[in-house]
Amino acid sequence: MAHINQIDPFDFVIFGATGDLTMRKLLPAFLRRFHAQEFTADARIVCVARSAHTPEKFRQQVRATLKEFAPETAKDSAVLERFLELVTYVALDATKPESDWTDLKTVLADPSRTRVFYLATAPGLYAPLCEALSTHGLITPLTRVVLEKPIGVDLKTATEINDGVGRFFAEDAIYRIDHYLGKEGVQNLLALRFANPVLEKLWNSDAISHVQITAAETVGVGTRGAYYDESGAMRDMVQNHLLQVLCMLAMDAPASLSADDLRNEKLKVLNALRPMTPDMVRLNVIRGQYVAGRIDEQKVCGYTEDLGRSRSSQTETFVAIRTKIRTSRWGNTPFYLRTGKRMAAKTTEIVLQLRPQVWSIFSNTPSPGRLVIRIGPEEGVSLVLATKDPGVGGFRVRNADLSMSYEQQFNIAYHDSYERLLLDAVRGNPALFIRRDEVEASWRWIEPILTSWREAQSPLEPYPAGSWGPASTRALLARDGALWHEDMLT
Repeated sequence: MAHINQIDPFDFVIFGATGDLTMRKLLPAFLRRFHAQEFTADARIVCVARSAHTPEKFRQQVRATLKEFAPETAKDSAVLERFLELVTYVALDATKPESDWTDLKTVLADPSRTRVFYLATAPGLYAPLCEALSTHGLITPLTRVVLEKPIGVDLKTATEINDGVGRFFAEDAIYRIDHYLGKEGVQNLLALRFANPVLEKLWNSDAISHVQITAAETVGVGTRGAYYDESGAMRDMVQNHLLQVLCMLAMDAPASLSADDLRNEKLKVLNALRPMTPDMVRLNVIRGQYVAGRIDEQKVCGYTEDLGRSRSSQTETFVAIRTKIRTSRWGNTPFYLRTGKRMAAKTTEIVLQLRPQVWSIFSNTPSPGRLVIRIGPEEGVSLVLATKDPGVGGFRVRNADLSMSYEQQFNIAYHDSYERLLLDAVRGNPALFIRRDEVEASWRWIEPILTSWREAQSPLEPYPAGSWGPASTRALLARDGALWHEDMLT
């Protein structure tokens, strides 16, 4: 069993505490780490929202929520009740200057404790909230602030948010969270590459013909319809999650695992992405929107029906992008990024397709091998290699799959990504959080695509729920003589 380094007492303050993120992710993550004895009953989780709850009424709501979203831990009633003693509630409308902050200031009376403010609110409130924290004297030398995505909706708004928060917090106290970086499968990219020299020597255009990064969901927009219709797949998934995975996959070896060394290398990848001109967007980007279809033999509605609207929407629920990284390591290797809702399967995976032999001595050479890295829902690695087909009657080769599941290999269940990230913020370890220049570099690359869509009125291609996206996505790879991974398997 891994050794647990217990954290010193801390105050963790969540603004927007009655929201979906807090109830489904943040509080269950804290309960699991409390159960693992990673922190003690000296910690305090202070939940702040506008609703006029009493602390006890709020705890009753949290108790029911934890039984639903962390049932494996909440079934231990003694642990659950001890954890709930850590949770308190403060009713406060932090957006109004006339609001009374006395209760929150009373709870946070000890400035010697590590203090983390988690802003699970609309991004437009980040700067005003930070100003209010400063005005009421709640920012100490041991204070950090965590910002949820999205950081803005474009480069201009991202810069404004960064500037506004930066007036009150130093950059090393600002933790921009991307839960994909908390996934074990994403972190394992570092070990897979840099702890295995044989793989790192193949990690370039000489050996790899193309790379696919896919984040597919079978669910629709659910309760997030209002937010999602304003953002779309590009802002919701590509600008943050997929580009961060791309950086971890494609970066050169950092000098160390320190936060700045890691983030410096990721920034180089973002800055090396081939710029997207309008012609490049037209040739290399596909946007789609799901219509009615079937998933697991069940009929499901289209996007506008899920929104509860009769009118159409121009919001994309699917994006596929072909791009290249302008470095000597990757210059000849196309990268394909793909994400969508209501897809045929739920999966987040990376496929590195190996190049074929220049000349084969075998009469029936199978397709070239590939390395498949599964980030979720079941983390693991598969290496497809050619091997002799056993038996008599000639010498034939065929592909075989060498597969490893991380959970089976290490006999553990992987934690939710927020469990790692929340306590990294408490510890003051920013390595798996995003630096300001990364956010702005990703927007700088994404924004020409959004502008081209808007100005050229790029059409939305419909795709039936339960499929792998618009039919044209196959042609995107066919130009390079490639197939999507699911097509390789058929």
